[in-house]
Amino acid sequence: MWKLALRNVLRHKARTGMTLLAIIAGVVGLILSGGFVHDIFTQLGEALIHSQSGHVQLSRTGYFEHGARSPEKYLITEPEPIRKEIAAMAGVDDVMGRVYFAGLLNNGRSDLPIVGEGVEASREARLGSGMVISAGRRLEDKDEHGMMVGYGVAHALKLKPGDWATLVMNTADGALNSLDFQVVGVFQTFSRDYDARAVRIPLAAAQDLLATHGVNTLVISLKQTRETESMATALKKYIGPGLEVKTWLELNDFYAKTVKMYDVQFGVLRLIILLMVLLSVVNSVNMSVYERVGEFGTMMALGNRSRKVFALIIAENTIIGLAGATAGVVLGIVLALIISAIGIPMPPPPNANLSYIAHIRVVPAVVAGAFAVGLIATIVAALLPAARVHRIPVVDALRQNV
Repeated sequence: MWKLALRNVLRHKARTGMTLLAIIAGVVGLILSGGFVHDIFTQLGEALIHSQSGHVQLSRTGYFEHGARSPEKYLITEPEPIRKEIAAMAGVDDVMGRVYFAGLLNNGRSDLPIVGEGVEASREARLGSGMVISAGRRLEDKDEHGMMVGYGVAHALKLKPGDWATLVMNTADGALNSLDFQVVGVFQTFSRDYDARAVRIPLAAAQDLLATHGVNTLVISLKQTRETESMATALKKYIGPGLEVKTWLELNDFYAKTVKMYDVQFGVLRLIILLMVLLSVVNSVNMSVYERVGEFGTMMALGNRSRKVFALIIAENTIIGLAGATAGVVLGIVLALIISAIGIPMPPPPNANLSYIAHIRVVPAVVAGAFAVGLIATIVAALLPAARVHRIPVVDALRQNV
């Protein structure tokens, strides 16, 4: 039966070509749209990891819920032993301490409330590949009184590299403390709100201002982002009481909501493409089947049961579906690679100032799903026409030959 089905497919070249074109277009559309959406997820996630949060953060229990107002109450007082043990774990690239604080930044004329971070400059430079320096340079270990400011902070206070500004904050004991810093660079991330309030100073300077030797978080950078969940699970088993672990997904609520939104949109797009393929294939199969009713009547008159005719129609469309889905997958992958090599210039996403170059990622799950949609849609589209032919009496079918 499969040989006969293949011969019939090759014999009706025009109808087969129309059906193949519809299937290929649908499969290619799914691969390209799915790869584009996954690229958005990947680039946004990596930008957040490599500009703000790192892959995993370790802190005192309760810091992420209540520490924003009083970070000095949630300090890891002896971070170095913990850092060394985590750094020795497989898959860890680096571990760096951060101190968070809130205060006022004064340029000699006006004040601006800021949210600051005391960071280890050399380690943060390796992690911060997603941070764009729009003016000046990155903070370095030699900058004892250097400061990096967000683009929004620089704009509000009219600061540029080389300018001095005074940072005023409260110590852990409630005393007022201040220190002058020289701006060495202005940075931008994918979060406009973060850039509007963020400053970064050396960790040692932040500890001096806060009169403490502890850190609020240990930021863990991994060699592979896909190892985040396994690393978080391992750390939760390792850490003692009083400490908690958060992954970058848990720290970036905006990312989770964005992924959910695009997943829904892609689901709707996938449904639309499926319906388009179904309608196109149904139309093509219907015309092909009803033009061949006399042929099927002759087959039944020669002793073939109607269920064999039904199976023959399904077999023909299975072959067409396999061929179309395979061709669509090949064409979709080739187009994805070509488009990725060229790049797609994209405007800044919501709540961001940075544009970026998008690509079409070849995602195995998306490719497999597109192949399945192309094949299944073709088979499903053939069921109704095949069922109608199955129910036509032999005499009525033979009349079509007259």
